[in-house]
Amino acid sequence: MSTPIDPETRLQLEAAAFRRLVEHLRERSDVQNIDLMNLAGFCRNCLSRWYREAAEAQGIALPDAEARETIYGMPYKEWQARHQKEATPEQQARFAARDPHH
Repeated sequence: MSTPIDPETRLQLEAAAFRRLVEHLRERSDVQNIDLMNLAGFCRNCLSRWYREAAEAQGIALPDAEARETIYGMPYKEWQARHQKEATPEQQARFAARDPHH
């Protein structure tokens, strides 16, 4: 039987899970964004956009560059230079064939 969770605790748990997801994505720089998009339908850039949109919903102006740095743990251009590889033709084909609504 589960323990009832009050709204504040739920928020804390969700925040902890989000921080762990971000940490995991930073640790797994070998996994390319196109791989995430092809397999899960979202990537680090999506996550940074969702973060920015959540800030905006709270009346907080957050430039894309700052939101991306929150997710990547460094400026986006630096992450690209360090970790991003050219997408293979197979990755590009899978991306092009995916349903953009899922």
